Amino acid sequence: METIRNYLESMFSRLPNTPEVQKAKYELAQMMEDKYTELKKEGKSDNEAIGIVISEFGNLDELAESLGIRSYMNPGNPTPTAKVFPMNEASEYLKKNAQRAYQMALAVLLCIISPVGTIFTSALEDNTAFHSEFADALSILFLFVCIAAAVGLFIAASFTLGKWEYLKTEPYCTDFATSKYIHEQKESYRTTHSLLLTVGIMLCILSAVPSAVIDCLNFSSDFLEDLSGAFVVIFVAIGVFMIVLTCTKNGGFDHLLKLNQHGTVGANFVPSQQETTHYENKTIAAIMSVFWPTVTCLYLIWSFLSFDWYITWIIWPIAGIINALVKNILGNHHES
Repeated sequence: METIRNYLESMFSRLPNTPEVQKAKYELAQMMEDKYTELKKEGKSDNEAIGIVISEFGNLDELAESLGIRSYMNPGNPTPTAKVFPMNEASEYLKKNAQRAYQMALAVLLCIISPVGTIFTSALEDNTAFHSEFADALSILFLFVCIAAAVGLFIAASFTLGKWEYLKTEPYCTDFATSKYIHEQKESYRTTHSLLLTVGIMLCILSAVPSAVIDCLNFSSDFLEDLSGAFVVIFVAIGVFMIVLTCTKNGGFDHLLKLNQHGTVGANFVPSQQETTHYENKTIAAIMSVFWPTVTCLYLIWSFLSFDWYITWIIWPIAGIINALVKNILGNHHES
């Protein structure tokens, strides 16, 4: 009977969440259950009973008229039945997405810290009698090794979720059990996500503090002052690592939960989709999907080009105001 329930959910998963559709779903569920019970009493095996029920009631286009939901279906284009994304696949997907998150975060960190060797060598040569072509060669080697490793990690990350590319083109949904599992995994990660995101942003904002402290201490040697740029880079690298790691990992939960699209019957499986912001304009939706990563990049570029860290932090409250305005003015807030 569980197989029949899951099949029923997949049949209705793409239809709009209206009282008429919910009523039709309940009526069809009762008919399928009654037929299954009748077949079992006749001595049919479980598999035989399930097969007969699905063959008799499994075509929603044929039943739409009698169920009173013809107006919700496109008569010229039969509604494709969404395939059920099983729990074991969801579990494997989340594990692989966590692996991909570490690959991408480490790749970004390596890109950011790649100039550290050059900064250290330059500071050493400017403030001591140490001059070595070998040291210069090592710093350049460190730069290229970091970049090469980062590129390798980016390429590996692009293939990590390749097994599930079909989710982008084929209609899939998750049943109650799988949706609950994904939602529970996301909820258990919520505290870690908030902590990593907060600490990561704070490290980016406070990355100039070591440099400011060194300036205030007025060291007689300029070595630490020249080296302060490396401290800024390292702070930013660690902060961005945390941000990329947690956002990518958290995005895996959201991707699977959105298989049950908002506004459809299937979205009711997921408590976290009870309130969402939807943008009718596809351009606005695309922009807002990358809004915060873009803000982070702009902050880092502006900061590193100007080194006005005491001013560049203003981008964060401005971005927060813009984000709130766009959501309230252009976004449609829905409740399931």
